[in-house]
This record gives sequence, C-alpha cells and structure tokens, in this order.
Amino acid sequence: MRKLLIHLVLSLIVSAALTSCATASFSKYKGIGRIKTYHISSKDVPPCFDGFRVAFATDFHYESRFGRKRLPSLVKALASLDADVLLLGGDYRGRNGGDVGELFDAISSVKMPYGIYAVMGNHERGENDSLVRKAMDKTGVVLLEHKVDTIARECGRIMICGIRNPFDLEHNGVSPTLSLRPDDFVIMLTHTPDYVEDVDISNTDLALAGHTHGGQVSLFNKWSPAKFSKYGNRFLTGKKTNTAGIPIIISNGLGTSRKDVRLFTPSEIVLVILESCD
Repeated sequence: MRKLLIHLVLSLIVSAALTSCATASFSKYKGIGRIKTYHISSKDVPPCFDGFRVAFATDFHYESRFGRKRLPSLVKALASLDADVLLLGGDYRGRNGGDVGELFDAISSVKMPYGIYAVMGNHERGENDSLVRKAMDKTGVVLLEHKVDTIARECGRIMICGIRNPFDLEHNGVSPTLSLRPDDFVIMLTHTPDYVEDVDISNTDLALAGHTHGGQVSLFNKWSPAKFSKYGNRFLTGKKTNTAGIPIIISNGLGTSRKDVRLFTPSEIVLVILESCD
C-alpha cells in the first residue's frame, strides 16, 4: 500500500511537471518564468484596436523572490512585448520591505504609447500604501481606484476600469462599469479574482487579476494547498469565467508571498492581444 501511494504521488508530480512544460511558453528572461499570451476577440473591440497589445504584470512583492537582480530582466521582458499599454495589478512591496521607488523607476523606463495604469493590492496598507502612491506619482503611473479611463483612437475607444480595494465590498461593492454602455469594450483591473464573482460587473468584457500566485505550489494548474481565494481553486490561474460568463485572466504574478517558493507555477507576465470581430 505504501509503495502504491509513493508511486501515485510521484506520478502526479511528474504529470504536473510535464503539463507545466507543455502549456508554458518559457521566457529567456532570468527570474521571469514565462510570458503568457492570450487572444481576446470581441465585436466590441473597434476595428482600429485590432491587434492592440495589453501587458499585465502583478504581485511583485518587491523584494521577495522577485528582487533587485531581476529588474533588468523585467525591463527587457516588458520591452520585448511591444505593448501599447501596461496594466499593474497590485502588491508591489514585499513583506520584508523593498524600495518600490526603484521598482517603479524600472517599470516606467519602458515607454508605453498609452501609458501605465495600476490598482492597489491587499499589501498596500499603511506605509506601503504611502510609498507606492509616491512612486506612482513620481513615475506618472495612473492609479485607478473605482475609476474608468478612456483610450481613444480614430475609429473608437476602449475603457480601462480599476477597482479600489476589492476586499471591502461595503464601500466598493458597486462596480464602476455599471454606468458604462454595453457596447463599450471594457477591461477591468482588480487585484483579486473574487471580485468578479462577488459583484455585478456588467458591461465588463475582460477582467485581469492576480493575488492567487497560481497557488505558488500546484498540480495540473487546478489544485493548490494554498487558499488565496474564498472560491478555492476555481480562480487559481489562467483564463476563467465568472457565473455571468465574463472572462477573467488570473496571472501567477512575479513575486512570492508567505514563502519564497514556487512549484509548477512559473512567475509570469501576461500579454493580451485584442481582436476585432463581427
């Protein structure tokens, strides 16, 4: 019985490793496990936004496993994406502290035609909150806290919506997207994926979130002993949908929380390519 159990566990680990290798597009940038690309097609994407490239990075926890030595790789990786806009998903400073000024200096050195937008994470409290806001102000990063901004081109526009503290539903439980038009293409930026299930986010076409770290340790990208979401492993990583059928992409993020370890959950930067369709 013991041998059978050991064999089963080893089989699961090997299978998970093979699954991870098969599904990941491993990057050449040291300290960044992969760049994961998604194509999102929608009739609400204006024709002149066909091919629009959205970079998404989150959960830096600087400095944790993601530290100063990895900043050059981050800059090179972001530059390689040829992105039109960069979205940041929160949790910028690690539990042991870190100079978020140098983090944002590095991020903002990569010029994005339509700028950099951000939301805060659950680690942005007290001193962390003040330091991150100061760094954002200095580097021109636009913080969206229950606000919507517009990216316009000659034939139309898309909207970027940022959620303020998605864990506090008493104050933030009404989505700003409810006041938008159904035919607007709207990207929602929220730190935790739970928000898309907790709240009516009508008029949202795509949500981007982090917070889960992919579990940091997982099997088959479906199960993890860590519980970063009250919905268990439902929103662990990758592209999912909420009950209303709205797609959400959950990133594994770049840093680590609790323990500086990853197993079958490569750190990542996400690239979303928009496609206009009839």
